[in-house]
Amino acid sequence: MNRMNRADQLLFEELVERIKEQSGAVGLAVAIVDDAGDTKYERFFGVRDKKAGLPLDGDTIFGLASVTKSFVALSIMQLYEKGIIDLDAPVSRYIPEFTNKNQETVKVWHFLCHAGGFFPLHRTVIRDVAKTIGLSADAETELAFSEELALAGTKAVAEQLDAQTAEHGLIGRPGEYMSYCNDGFGLLSEIVRRYGGGENSFAGYVNTHILTPLGMKRSSCEFIRPLKDINTATLYKKQNGVMTDGWDFYDNAFALAGAGAMKSTLSDMKRYAAMYLNYGKTAGGSRLLSMNGVRAMTRPRMEYRPESFYCYGLATKRLDDITIVEHGGSLTGVSSNLSWSYDEGVGVIVLCNTSDVPVSVIADAAMRMYRGRMPLEDRDTYRESPWSDRKKAAVCGTYGSGEGDELELYQKDGRMAARIGNREVPFLTVHQNLGLVRNRNKDAYVRLFPKEDGSIFAVGFGGRMLPRLR
Repeated sequence: MNRMNRADQLLFEELVERIKEQSGAVGLAVAIVDDAGDTKYERFFGVRDKKAGLPLDGDTIFGLASVTKSFVALSIMQLYEKGIIDLDAPVSRYIPEFTNKNQETVKVWHFLCHAGGFFPLHRTVIRDVAKTIGLSADAETELAFSEELALAGTKAVAEQLDAQTAEHGLIGRPGEYMSYCNDGFGLLSEIVRRYGGGENSFAGYVNTHILTPLGMKRSSCEFIRPLKDINTATLYKKQNGVMTDGWDFYDNAFALAGAGAMKSTLSDMKRYAAMYLNYGKTAGGSRLLSMNGVRAMTRPRMEYRPESFYCYGLATKRLDDITIVEHGGSLTGVSSNLSWSYDEGVGVIVLCNTSDVPVSVIADAAMRMYRGRMPLEDRDTYRESPWSDRKKAAVCGTYGSGEGDELELYQKDGRMAARIGNREVPFLTVHQNLGLVRNRNKDAYVRLFPKEDGSIFAVGFGGRMLPRLR
């Protein structure tokens, strides 16, 4: 129920402006939409191009990054409901390049909720794969529909997964732990490409079976068409402390589209959110998925963060007294968040053309504003609970992944401290197996994963399990 008032709206917009200032965000688009597809709130902050001062609007194209994973899960569920894909079948049945030789059977549903049992691996990017097969990933070459790239990317990803062993790279048994895995969603999108019908590309399948039925005319998995569109947001990222701009959607893009290739607009994403609020039904009354199918997508499967669970290409959490379904995304020049609540019957979309902006904070604040609540989060939920000397000794070390993330936990003046890369960050011990990195606008959880002897073999950080390096 809409209980927005002017006072909370001002607080919300002050929060967005503060985050925009602190993070260097160039442009932000925010909307709240209900299950009828009606816009309850919409506002644009900043611009789509700083040099030219070009404004944002509902048709401005942004990257979605990992919000793409919900499109992958929706596609897989469509094929499941048609009897084409068995969620309980081995992934290797559909992708024989993935031999699964060093791991217990990884099933389709395992990859849908990042539970394949793999630590984060080196990112397999389009440019590297394209180069090996003599293709060019430049501003004139569209690779979204390339079968040659898809096959080469699948081979590279499958070989990397198959190289992992219990001694080097496996977290545990499939379904035992959740650790964010772009590789798994990449292979899922390849299943869609191979078994989805006549389109012969994930981009083509999504266009035919999701975007067109929803009327999402300015959305795609393409790389070049958005670049040539006059209303596409410039991509901004910080390099060595300096904000840079560009137009390169291939930058750090995963070799298989399902990991994060979608681009869209605020207007199109309202249609997408409204479809979920109506349990798979479009505004025209047709169905993309059954009600049971959407419920299966949004059912908690694997523990993600405290009071948060990963589902199929989506996650759930508690926000005050309601349940939120959501997914975020981050890439070069992209910070995105899609969320909705069946309790309230509304969805929130936040799109930004700048890397590393805490847009989920904005999304949560928007939902609180809609409900007539104080938009700002109460960050005093957790209190310090000191760890014993034995626990501190067990935890101290450096943890990292093939994706390049690195977190060091160490003692300083008798207290636990943390360093991300070369930057020391505030750290608070709150439970025996939980700590918090205290960021400016949103805390990041650090979960400890102990062995039977009490030693810590990995920490959970940023949705990923990072193995101990030293």
